[in-house]
Amino acid sequence: MIRKKINLNRILTVIAIIGILSGIYMLVMDLRPVPVSQPIIPPSISPYKHFISGAGIIESASENIGLGTMVSAVVTKVLVKKGEIVTQGTPLFNLDSRQAVADLQVKLAQLESAKTGLEQAMASLKLAEDEFKLVDVLTDKRGVTKDELITRQDNVIIAKAGVDNAKALIKTAEAQVKEAQVLVGFYTVYAPIDCEIMQINVHPGEYAATNPLTIATTAPSAPTPQALMLIGNVDTYHVRVDVDENDAWRFKKDEPAVVFLRGNPEYHTDLKFQYIEPYVIPKASLTGDPTESVDTRVLQVIYSFDPKAMPVYLGQEVDVYIRADKISSNVRYGGPLPVSR
Repeated sequence: MIRKKINLNRILTVIAIIGILSGIYMLVMDLRPVPVSQPIIPPSISPYKHFISGAGIIESASENIGLGTMVSAVVTKVLVKKGEIVTQGTPLFNLDSRQAVADLQVKLAQLESAKTGLEQAMASLKLAEDEFKLVDVLTDKRGVTKDELITRQDNVIIAKAGVDNAKALIKTAEAQVKEAQVLVGFYTVYAPIDCEIMQINVHPGEYAATNPLTIATTAPSAPTPQALMLIGNVDTYHVRVDVDENDAWRFKKDEPAVVFLRGNPEYHTDLKFQYIEPYVIPKASLTGDPTESVDTRVLQVIYSFDPKAMPVYLGQEVDVYIRADKISSNVRYGGPLPVSR
């Protein structure tokens, strides 16, 4: 009995020692410095010692153009494909124009009716002029009453007015025909410039509204409005760079700039300055950086580059670095801080 108790105490002692050693081991393991996880792809590094950095969005040289329609109707046929390069004036898609074509036929019939009316008016004028000449050429007018002479003369005036009215009706009918022809033309949407088809957001059978870009989106769950088609000139690419308003005073258009491709910083190319949009706007393009402020305003600077310089796509986000002067700690608005003696 005593021997069993001694063995049990030894077992408990060993278990306690193992628990203490395990706790010490876990404590030592927790105190070890955690290695910083390295990104799979290293971020881009500015080639300039002092610079302004900003996120840029790739867009077409003509800016991205969202196409609309002059009339609301059902789409009958889409004539182009995504990624297709088209020239100015190329038909892009057709709308159901049966009602407009029928209206045009009515206007054409009214024009023919107006032309017939002119022929009748001219015939009435000739008849009135002939009747007036029958009595006007008489040397002895005693066989014709004065009232009859005046009546025949007035008939000529009335017939001339009828001809003028018929001509006016023809001009009105011709104008209505031209209006109907223009309206029929609205049912085919054409490319306004030489461009690439970047997006097609309409399909046969869908209803194309005249104002798809003015849909109210006040509710958080409201759908994002979009153009029927998104096109743009892609001979060159533009980069729209958001320069933070705090760095806007440092920006100089003559300074060099470079763009890096996200995901592979080995792809980079020099940028050519195009223009500045001088109105500072709230920042709308967020990069997802947790340190990024969403209540800042930015100055948008547009650069250009050859799309063959690196594998990049329209709408893609890139990193842009612009060389700038060093920020001096003793400079304020109005000049350097006074030096105390």
